[in-house]
Amino acid sequence: MSDLSSGPTTVLHNSACSTSRHALEVADEVGADVEVVPYLKQPLDRAALLDLMAKLEDPPADLVRKDRFFRDQGLDAADYTTAEQVAELLVEHPRLMERPVLVRGDRAIIGRPKDRVAPFLGGE
Repeated sequence: MSDLSSGPTTVLHNSACSTSRHALEVADEVGADVEVVPYLKQPLDRAALLDLMAKLEDPPADLVRKDRFFRDQGLDAADYTTAEQVAELLVEHPRLMERPVLVRGDRAIIGRPKDRVAPFLGGE
């Protein structure tokens, strides 16, 4: 995987997610230079996840989707609050990563709610 700290805005993307697709539409509308990383096909390793969370403006726990799959695994959100815990979980289950995640330089955000995307990309 490429270095998330330089160049265009990196969008950790899941094409099946409407919110993730929305982030790419906004990037196109504002003319932002983006590198799309399909994180389910190119999962981040533990080191990349820890680096990402060091840049993330959101708490590490927000990077974990607490969806049906999460519950079906018998997981408890209280067990995934630190960067280390979240990294271990997402290495094992990349599909539990919240999306989209936008990374530029030393900053990163989760693109939820959708209105966070344009300001981060410089469109507002």
